[in-house]
Amino acid sequence: MNNHDKRYILILQEKIAVDNDQQAYNDLFVLFYQSLRQFAFSFLKSKQLAEEVVSDVFIKIWQKRSSLHTIGNLKLYLFTSTRNVALNYIKKQKGLNNLPAEDYWVELNSIYFDPEQMMITAEMIARVHEAVQSLPSRCRLIFKLVKEEGLKYREVAELLNLSVKTVENQMTLALKKIGSAIGFDIHRSVSSVKYL
Repeated sequence: MNNHDKRYILILQEKIAVDNDQQAYNDLFVLFYQSLRQFAFSFLKSKQLAEEVVSDVFIKIWQKRSSLHTIGNLKLYLFTSTRNVALNYIKKQKGLNNLPAEDYWVELNSIYFDPEQMMITAEMIARVHEAVQSLPSRCRLIFKLVKEEGLKYREVAELLNLSVKTVENQMTLALKKIGSAIGFDIHRSVSSVKYL
């Protein structure tokens, strides 16, 4: 997430909290709906339940809008709320108290590349997508949260109740597997950078 996105979220947050601005609330919903629904789906494995979870999260946002400006990182707050509501749904349905991290699963629909930074062929995109899909479920979820959602390692660790070191290790594993799939040697690239 770039600074422009962060500023936009802060503007929406302020408009909702101070002005009770319904359009800003709608804009916030549209901005995060797909990502949060996909994240909820990674826990629930049900599109309908994932949609209900996101709706519940946004209903609570509107109900507590007057205190919304006190939240330091709204994006992380939304993901954390989505996780908590999804896990509560699971606990109610199955009577479970704790879910292992290996049960997290996510379906990656796309990976975004900046065309100015990298010219990439359709074949390369297919190879990267295939490599991402072949990652273990927890590794795939961590990769998505870091690379697609722009969360920091510390935020992902907090969100998934993992250590930062585990997140780092999973990202290293993901990048090695993806690099291998596209014929990129991360060690060679890192060592060549040292001599530039």
